[in-house]
Amino acid sequence: MVDKSTNLALTGVAGLDDILAGGLTRGRVFLLEGSPGTGKTTISMQFLIEGAAKGERSLHITLSETEDEMRESARSHGWDLEGVEVYELVPPESLLDEQQQQSLLYSSDLELGETTRRIFDVFARVKPHRVVLDSLSEIRLLAQSSLRYRRQILALKHFFSTQNTTVLMLDDLTADVADKTVHSVAHGVIRLEELAPDYGPERRRLRIIKYRGRRFRGGFHDFLIQSGGVRVFPRLISAEHKSSFSRDIIKSESAELDALLGGGVERGSSVLVLGPAGTGKSLLILTFVTAAIARGERAAMFVFDEEITLLFDRAMMLGIDMQAMVDGGNLIIEQVDAAELSPGEFSQRVRACVETHGARTVVVDSLNGYQAAMPEENSLILHMHEMLQYLNRKGATTFLTVAQHGLVGDMRSPVDVTYLADTVILLRYFEALGRVRRAISIIKKRIGAHEDTIREYRIGSYGLRLGDPLTDFQGVLRGVPTFVGHKGKSALLEDQPE
Repeated sequence: MVDKSTNLALTGVAGLDDILAGGLTRGRVFLLEGSPGTGKTTISMQFLIEGAAKGERSLHITLSETEDEMRESARSHGWDLEGVEVYELVPPESLLDEQQQQSLLYSSDLELGETTRRIFDVFARVKPHRVVLDSLSEIRLLAQSSLRYRRQILALKHFFSTQNTTVLMLDDLTADVADKTVHSVAHGVIRLEELAPDYGPERRRLRIIKYRGRRFRGGFHDFLIQSGGVRVFPRLISAEHKSSFSRDIIKSESAELDALLGGGVERGSSVLVLGPAGTGKSLLILTFVTAAIARGERAAMFVFDEEITLLFDRAMMLGIDMQAMVDGGNLIIEQVDAAELSPGEFSQRVRACVETHGARTVVVDSLNGYQAAMPEENSLILHMHEMLQYLNRKGATTFLTVAQHGLVGDMRSPVDVTYLADTVILLRYFEALGRVRRAISIIKKRIGAHEDTIREYRIGSYGLRLGDPLTDFQGVLRGVPTFVGHKGKSALLEDQPE
């Protein structure tokens, strides 16, 4: 039986109902359009299976695929289409012998009329609550003119509307000229797109072009076709996720680093660590992750660039047992392949860690890898802005790393997100007394005071160790400083046993 408590029909597609503000309005005709291979048939099957699971009669009328092909496709997703009536509508001309096909009496008008009659007949027999018509391309070919095609679509719409049936019409956009006839007739229009990047798998996305009388979630939304059906990742809108929390100061495991930061970083803020490769950005952030877990909180790390097992080994050399944190359920760490991941899916993974697993500390290491998943830099900035705003409003402290180009001298960042972060930590190599050393400084902190000094630091089994301010050197940030102090002992760190 149809659930009368709601006027919306759920699609059965994860994430799509969220975008549609609850589902499809019952008793209306909707258009699902997209090029071949974008997932129209898969979504339509999920729509019918969802209805059948709720006791609704579901009918799939196919003009483009055989019933065997439909059921084989369903089996590939683990479905058996139980409760779904599949009607294979064979075009009338295929039922005729060669002599009849050559007859001038059997015009396209008769072919179109016969097709329509058979649609009405199967509808009268099944009396469905949900119908999928796959696809409009065949009807367009039978109509042979835009006027006749529009009249036919209007006739179908009027018929379905009198039956209070929710209808999903599919269109594979194979016409030479873009025909917007159904756009004006349909109650709502969903557009599917497939993008082919220069490297990596295809990226799929959808958007709601039209939905009468409902406020839907606009813009493009990434989606995947995987075993089990289509999964949509709604575009993240940070303004929808406001929450209240205490903005206390959180500390790392290094008292010296906390002092440099003016006591620590504020909960619900973002921290960006900049520096060339090998300066210890990941290990620096691990001091905050370890401290968070020691406080009884959970943390999540998304690692783009480094193999996780290598990161675990490096952390163990510093006395940090990351595997024990994972086994204890306090640390969620994911190896991210940027070439295989869409921005929408990544945002969904971050949300799951915060909302489902309760992570209060989130690490993205690094933005260089995350940028590879973006179509262009402007998109990266927008995605990061929404994600950071979302995490801040959920009370999660975010740590980001960016590997700058070069080792000494002028540094370049592949993308400038310093204005988005609340705190920016700058790491640098510099040469002094015949050795390559590393310097740390805080160049930005929106909330509270911080030291404006430049200090040398070292990372070892003893943890993170900071030296005194480098007052005897000038030009440390350029990489080749000049000694301006007095001869004798400088502020440089001495070697310490591991």
